[in-house]
Amino acid sequence: MRIYVGNLKYSVTDEQLRDMFSEFGEVTTADVIKDKFSGQSKGFGFVDMPNDADAGDAIQALHDTMQDGRKLTVNEARPRGERAAKRY
Repeated sequence: MRIYVGNLKYSVTDEQLRDMFSEFGEVTTADVIKDKFSGQSKGFGFVDMPNDADAGDAIQALHDTMQDGRKLTVNEARPRGERAAKRY
């Protein structure tokens, strides 16, 4: 399952994001999204976990929790087309 993690502190690294989720199970990838020109974090990222039950546990445990003074938004990532369709 692909998980969206929002409202991350700009200093969070891929490794820190991976560590946050690895206590719930195997993490395939953990990527903090960065601006392609400046390299600055955009404050969100994605985590891929192969086991949906572990991913669900991580979402439930981490959503709306405080990390480094910020309240995280953690949920199942939606496809880009689905996000755009909801705006209109």
